[in-house]
Amino acid sequence: MRIFAIGRNYAEHIKELNNERPDEPVIFTKPDTAVLRNNAPFYYPSFSTDIHHEVELVLRICKEGKNIELPFASKYYDSIGLGIDFTARDLQQKAKEKGLPWDIAKGFNGSAPLSDKFVPVAEFKNLSDINFRLEVDGVLKQQGNTSLMLFSFDYIISYLSKFFTLRTGDLIFTGTPKGVGPVKVGNKLSAYLENEKLLEFEVK
Repeated sequence: MRIFAIGRNYAEHIKELNNERPDEPVIFTKPDTAVLRNNAPFYYPSFSTDIHHEVELVLRICKEGKNIELPFASKYYDSIGLGIDFTARDLQQKAKEKGLPWDIAKGFNGSAPLSDKFVPVAEFKNLSDINFRLEVDGVLKQQGNTSLMLFSFDYIISYLSKFFTLRTGDLIFTGTPKGVGPVKVGNKLSAYLENEKLLEFEVK
């Protein structure tokens, strides 16, 4: 299993971080050691003082493919879950200032809490109108809808497959909406797909 992630896929999130709007999807990866399952707690790492939450819809790949043409992309993912792309913003900023890769800011251990449940694609009436949100200690912090994505699920699949062979079980984090912010020890994060809570865990 590999974890691909899309950066800068919601315009308002691009604005809040003062980033440039991309012409093509911004791709980065996380190792499988980043995944946290079963609502396991996230342990705040000692190497950062500025960990930010970024809630995202996650696609699960259901069959192998490469160079997938856009009209056929929908056949390569079968379900949608929720994940948190934890980001060590201080480490990321330091690397960006030096023009260096920022893998450690995104891929550190436990940086990808993932819902155990994935909802079959067939259960959604419209993939371009899916709501999701994140609450921290019961307070709404992020709210997104797929209609606001710069690059659709199918476009992401087709684009990724030009460079990487996608395999069954691979995961794709599809980008975060505005409202990202820091977490601290003691916080409880709850993530919802439509009105169903799929993910809830504590920061320790």
